[in-house]
Amino acid sequence: MLSASRLLGVPLFLWLLLGPHADWWALLVLALGGVTDWADGVLARKLNQMSRLGQVLDPLVDRLYILATLLGLVLRDVIPIWLAAVLVGRDLVLLATLPGLRRRGLVSLPVHYLGKAATFNLLYAFPLLLLGSHTGVLSDVAKPIAWAFTIWGTGLYLWAGALYLAQYRRVVTQLAPI
Repeated sequence: MLSASRLLGVPLFLWLLLGPHADWWALLVLALGGVTDWADGVLARKLNQMSRLGQVLDPLVDRLYILATLLGLVLRDVIPIWLAAVLVGRDLVLLATLPGLRRRGLVSLPVHYLGKAATFNLLYAFPLLLLGSHTGVLSDVAKPIAWAFTIWGTGLYLWAGALYLAQYRRVVTQLAPI
């Protein structure tokens, strides 16, 4: 349920960011998306509840938030297009592995901690980047912190992508197609 509610926040966030430029409301939607993502994981572990839909939907919604935020930040000239291209490119490379996984009866690779840490960094970076794009003391404080999270998150995102590709290679060599 929480992942589904997060999914509804993606188009709302993008509209707030690009339509009325209601940045504070957009930041609130983004923050709520992050809090519900965290709560979803905590509740699933605490209640020992896991579903295949949740396993697929949670990382999908994370990717959609990242994509929507990158699109919005590029269109608002907050980040350079090459940064968005690097992050989206990593996801496109991993998307290309899905047919090979499906031929072996798998829907996706297991999410690992490095991937979660990368997403965590990026989901902290994005609102801070938006905040840093304004003027004032709060913006001046947010901007270097935002870029630190962005650089660290991007590095971890690429590293996690390389680990996923290594996992994929092992799966392809160990499991025969179905």
